[in-house]
Amino acid sequence: MQFKVTPPEKIETTIELPSSKSISNRLLILNALSCSEHPIENLSKCEDTQVIIDAFNSDSNIFDVKGAGTAMRFLTAFLATTEGEWIIKGNARMHERPIYPLVETLGVLGSEIEYLEKKGYPPLKIKGKRLEGGEVYLSGNMSSQFTSALLMIAPTMNNGLTIHLENEVISKPYIQLTLGLMEAYGVKSKWEGNNITIKHQQYVPTSIRVESDWSAASYWYSIVALMPEAQITLLGLKRNSLQGDSNLHNLFADLGVCTEFVPEGVMLKKKKISTKKFFHDFSNEPDLAQTFAVTCCLLNVPFLFSGVQTLKIKETDRIEALKKELLKLGFVIKESENRLMEWDGERCFPANEPVIETYNDHRMAMSFAPACIPLGSITINDPEVVSKSYPNFWEDLKSAGFKIREIENK
Repeated sequence: MQFKVTPPEKIETTIELPSSKSISNRLLILNALSCSEHPIENLSKCEDTQVIIDAFNSDSNIFDVKGAGTAMRFLTAFLATTEGEWIIKGNARMHERPIYPLVETLGVLGSEIEYLEKKGYPPLKIKGKRLEGGEVYLSGNMSSQFTSALLMIAPTMNNGLTIHLENEVISKPYIQLTLGLMEAYGVKSKWEGNNITIKHQQYVPTSIRVESDWSAASYWYSIVALMPEAQITLLGLKRNSLQGDSNLHNLFADLGVCTEFVPEGVMLKKKKISTKKFFHDFSNEPDLAQTFAVTCCLLNVPFLFSGVQTLKIKETDRIEALKKELLKLGFVIKESENRLMEWDGERCFPANEPVIETYNDHRMAMSFAPACIPLGSITINDPEVVSKSYPNFWEDLKSAGFKIREIENK
């Protein structure tokens, strides 16, 4: 299936954003570890969150997380501390995404985990038991979800846990988000330098509500940046959010979007673009890189991104995907060996009526959808992939005045 997306002439709308996937997925694990009877309010309805809910509601010892990387990492650690024998698997792409840093670290702590197919990758067979804990070393320049998965089970270990993060630590806000949510459940931690220590302690059940998703907001920021006339109110966003992607309101200020915090969320308005070339280190906000790459190109603002190395091990190799799809729009993106991605203004002939491939990646679909504004229309392949994080994305676009026509794949 394909969607052909056509923009309105101007936008003035209010959007109720989905709740945060990152917060929802962590809270499900923390609620289980605390044996809480309190329901989590405003849980995300996305696919990634649903697979964790399904796992906790299942009577089986076999869990299929499909393409949900967060679920794979978090549940692996959770099951390693849960009495019983478990099998956890995913889709074909998930079985290509490395999990050995987490599995090997859990092994040092005494867990019993077996690779069922290719060494270092899912699917896994796990024999869960109480772990002793201690000190481990973990590379900080791979997925922060490995660190978060270990941190959440750390208080249950007899001797607690100290994680020594080696190399450059990326995605720090996601680790801080994990620790902040753990504190809401009564767990104290100490982060000094690259060392995080959590003593053995009890989680305290608590009542909690999930805030709206700043990552989802990025696509509406892109729309405002690209529209001639736009004013959009996004509900449920907080200025003092634990989400690292909340920094996007500062970043988009350079690309012509003014953010006003109002009681119900944020109001976005147009302003003058204030940069001739966009530079940013995305180590702390890797999920925003696709949105900014597409937006900068379509605004004719050259860019240089660093800190994008983790994009290669996401739902797809996002750097390669961006290079291929932006080439269809006439933009030549370059990648260097020192973890940089750049558009220096080089153009090529665009494809005639380009169709954007999504590579089973929700963020490819949503980051390219605003391209319809300067192009007049854009066709998105396999648009249903947005269910992974923002199931109502296309309906929200319609409510804002975009026309979406379904086309059967040729």
